[in-house]
Amino acid sequence: MNNAGSSEADEKALRGCRYRSMQKSELEALAVSAINEHRQLLEADQAVYEEWLRASEDPSISSNVLQTLQDEYVARQKTSGAQQEELLHILDALGFVPDVPFDDDN
Repeated sequence: MNNAGSSEADEKALRGCRYRSMQKSELEALAVSAINEHRQLLEADQAVYEEWLRASEDPSISSNVLQTLQDEYVARQKTSGAQQEELLHILDALGFVPDVPFDDDN
């Protein structure tokens, strides 16, 4: 079991090293892209959450549908968490959070 934790820590360290070897301009572009991706994931997660809430208040919705929505939301949260962790590694290597305006088209 310690080996699993150790290899996970090694993987995180390698990821950090990979980003630290990149040019600042490349890192900044990657950070902007990751920030935009994170915003999109959060928006989609919120939509699934709101659908799950609406469905849970509707007595005509079956428990199977509710479970499916809940499972989808939990899976999306895990994906968002992993993406956020990756973004944190990028920002750590970059040394700052770039200014990324919100897209008004959304």
